[in-house]
Amino acid sequence: MGAVLAAASITAAPTQAAAATAPGKDPFYTPPSSLNGQPGDIIRSRQSVFTLAPITKLPYPGVKSWQVMYQSTSATGEPIAVTGTVLVPTKKWTGQGSRPLVSYGVGTRGLGDSCAPSYTLSQGTDYEGLFIANALNQGWAVAITDMQGLGTPGMHTYEVGRAQGHAVLDMARAALKLEAAGLNAQTPVGLMGYSQGGTSVGWAAQLADSYAPELNLKGAATGGVPADLIAVADHLDGNMAVAFAFMAAVGFDAAYPELNLEGYLNDRGRQLLQRAQDVCLTSIDGVVTLIDTAFDDIDDYVTTNPLNTEAWRNRLNEHKLGSIRPSVPVLQYQGRIDNIIPYGQAATLRQDWCRLGANVTWRPDPIGTHVTGMVTYLPQATSFLADRFAGKPVSGNC
Repeated sequence: MGAVLAAASITAAPTQAAAATAPGKDPFYTPPSSLNGQPGDIIRSRQSVFTLAPITKLPYPGVKSWQVMYQSTSATGEPIAVTGTVLVPTKKWTGQGSRPLVSYGVGTRGLGDSCAPSYTLSQGTDYEGLFIANALNQGWAVAITDMQGLGTPGMHTYEVGRAQGHAVLDMARAALKLEAAGLNAQTPVGLMGYSQGGTSVGWAAQLADSYAPELNLKGAATGGVPADLIAVADHLDGNMAVAFAFMAAVGFDAAYPELNLEGYLNDRGRQLLQRAQDVCLTSIDGVVTLIDTAFDDIDDYVTTNPLNTEAWRNRLNEHKLGSIRPSVPVLQYQGRIDNIIPYGQAATLRQDWCRLGANVTWRPDPIGTHVTGMVTYLPQATSFLADRFAGKPVSGNC
C-alpha cells in the first residue's frame, strides 16, 4: 500500500502516472531539505490512478487522479511535508454553483508507510475506496490526506488531532491550488470522516476559522469520533481492540518525543513497538498483531502506565475535542453499542459543542457497532453534505 516514480521523473514530468512502488522506496515521498512555503502550498505533484481493482489496476472510470506533496503544520507548529491524493470527476458539474470539494479523513490504517492512502488508492487495496467512489459519484472532487508520517519519513502521528486537522484543511488548500484539478478559491468545501477520520474532521472543523479562514467551508460530517483519548484508552484497556490504544501511544510519542514512550515499556512492550512500526492493519501482520494483543491489558506491556502520569494526560487532554466551536454545521454520528469508540465520550462531545453554540445534527444509531456504523454513516454523511452544498439551511438538534 504505497506509490510511485523516480525523483528526476517527478520534477521533469509531474504528469506522469504513478507506478507500483511503495512509499518507502519511492523518492516522491521524500520531502525537500527545507520548507519555505505556506500551509497548503504544493511541493510536487504527478498524475496517478484511482482504482478499486487490486488485480487489474483498471482506473475507476470518469475520474482524474493526482498524488501531491504539500506543506502542512505539525501539532507543535512546525512546517511539515504531507502527501495525499486529489480526485476529480471528468464529467461536467451540472449542480448549483461550482463543483464541490470534499476533504476526506480516512480511518485507521496502521503505522507503516505502505498504509498511506495515496498508495492504497492507486493499488485498489484501500478499504474506503468505495466510500470515496460514492463521493465522486455525486460529482464532487475528493482530496484525501495521508496525514503526517504515512508515506513521508518519520512515525505516523496517529490520533494527534491537531496535526490531523491541519492535514485535512491543508489537503483542501492543496487541491484548490492544483491547477489541473480545475478548482478555485470559491469552491465549496465539505469535510467527511469516520473513526480516526472523525477525529481529523472534528479538529479540522474546530480549527478552520483560525487556521484556514479563506476556505469556503460549508459543513462537516463526522462519525465514530474518538473525542476524548483518555476515555477511549480506558475503554480499550483489556478490550479486543486494545492495539488502537497502543498505536495512539506511538502517535503521541512521535508528535512529542519528550513523552519518551520507550522509557515506560517492558521487554514485551519494546518487542511490540519494534514489530508494529511498519504494520498496516489490513495486512497479514496487522491482523496477527490485532489477534495477539486482543484482550490484553496496557499493564502487560509497561513498567509504569503512562496514562497515570501528568505528562501524558496533559498532552492527551490538549487533543480532547469539544473546546472550540466549529464555525460550520456539523453532523455527528455515533453507534450506541460501538465496541471500540465508547458512546459516552461521543455524547459528551455533542454536549460540549452545543454548549459553545455550534450547529450540531446529532445522529445516534441505537444498534450501531463501530464497523456497522461506518456503513450506515455513509448515506447520512452524503445527504448532509449534499444539502450544505445546495445551500439548504440546517438548525441542528442541540
